[in-house]
Amino acid sequence: MNTKDFDFKGVKISGFLMLLLLFLLCAGVIATSFTGNKGLLVFISMILLIILIIVPIGFVVNEPNNARVMIFFGKYCGTLRDNGFFWVNPFYLRRKITLRARNLESPPIKVNDKSGNPIMIGMVLVWKVSDTYKAVFEIDTSSLTSSSSATSTARMSALMKSFEKFVNVQCDAALREVAGQYAYDNDAQSEDTTLRSGGQSVNTHLERTLNERLAIAGIEVVEARINNLAYAPEIAAVMLRRQQAAAIITAREKIVEGAVSMVQMALAKLSKEQIVELDEDKKAAMVSNLLVVLCSEDTAKPVLNTGTLHN
Repeated sequence: MNTKDFDFKGVKISGFLMLLLLFLLCAGVIATSFTGNKGLLVFISMILLIILIIVPIGFVVNEPNNARVMIFFGKYCGTLRDNGFFWVNPFYLRRKITLRARNLESPPIKVNDKSGNPIMIGMVLVWKVSDTYKAVFEIDTSSLTSSSSATSTARMSALMKSFEKFVNVQCDAALREVAGQYAYDNDAQSEDTTLRSGGQSVNTHLERTLNERLAIAGIEVVEARINNLAYAPEIAAVMLRRQQAAAIITAREKIVEGAVSMVQMALAKLSKEQIVELDEDKKAAMVSNLLVVLCSEDTAKPVLNTGTLHN
């Protein structure tokens, strides 16, 4: 992936060293102020005072997984990712941005699946900024970060909120796109991937689609998965009855299959061990009775025959 992001290569001095020099500079200003009223000393004192005011602006404290985008009079000069206490050119505009992972839970939205059925689907997303250049310069965040009086932390918070807004909109679009390519559920005979049975394959498709959409903003999707899936309320009752009917049919097929195998085993056992000789009519009657007993939903109530075999 093409990127203009690179590490800051400008002058970067230890903040503690510059802090010591600042104290020495302060002592120099005090010394020249009380030396006398000579014009040269006054001029030097004023210069040192101006430097004393400007130098502290260059101090930077960078925490782990935070970065500073360095801008020098409108020119991008790299991203400071090193952690610690530093001093840089005070005329650099430093935009603080966090590289830490963030969660986003998208509330369920109503979409149409591949079959045209309205469904409710939601997702949870873990994302982070991976390209600071694109994150700061490729998307418009000026409306939320334009306040010059705000602190660095407040500006970073506003910047991350603008990212969250952008991610939220793209999540909605990606979720609609992916959900429209799969059916909610298929018949038992179909082996097509569905939203209900797709599992990891659907989540992988969703993650790939989100990465394609968020690449413009330098945002990387760490994980994306569907966490809410249901039929829309207006068809939920009908689809529930359909699922119940399909389950009943499948169960009946298993019951009949088992009953037929049991009847076949019983007839084979009787014939092999020559327990009783049955003609075709008696076999048909026995098969009928056994199937009724085995396939009935209620408990069978036997009727005792006190007469002969034929009565």
